[in-house]
Amino acid sequence: MPADPLHRAGTPQRKPTSQPANGSGASAIEVRRSTRRRRTVSAYREGDRTIVLIPARMSAAEEQRWVGVMLDKLAAQESKRVPGDAELTERAERLSAQCFGGRARPTSVRWVTNQNTRWGSCTPAEGSIRLSHRLQGMPDYVVDYVLAHELAHLLVPGHGPDFWRLLEAYPRTERARGYLEGVVAAERLPHSPGAREE
Repeated sequence: MPADPLHRAGTPQRKPTSQPANGSGASAIEVRRSTRRRRTVSAYREGDRTIVLIPARMSAAEEQRWVGVMLDKLAAQESKRVPGDAELTERAERLSAQCFGGRARPTSVRWVTNQNTRWGSCTPAEGSIRLSHRLQGMPDYVVDYVLAHELAHLLVPGHGPDFWRLLEAYPRTERARGYLEGVVAAERLPHSPGAREE
């Protein structure tokens, strides 16, 4: 959520950037204290950083609590936002440029609801990429990994050594694969006794 001009009023005191404690997608947190801010706390993403705006009078314990609350709130908002097919296409183009020098050029990138056993698929001859709707709401780096995986297939079909070397260009490959493996493992767990069936 972008800061409005009122939130920028006054000279905020900036606390040095720190690493997030809860493993959120952002790589750093910056707390800005303002003497003009009385009660409200707000937060927004700025690139890879999360900016948290708080009143100057807030104690260190209150600051820590509110940073956690705001990180959770941002994560919940971001998980509800589902990019459309046009945004997926833009992301694919950006990833192709970043990871593959722009060589992977899909003709279409879209969400599909008929892939329940695969995260994504592509047809290299047509240049089409399809992502499973089950990815919606997962962290951006996971969706980007699946996109990068399918983009790599446009250049190297199959999962041989050349394919995996090419995919190493995506910096969060191992983290994203671990996340997806965790999702699959959680789906296989038996329901615990006493858990409500939905």
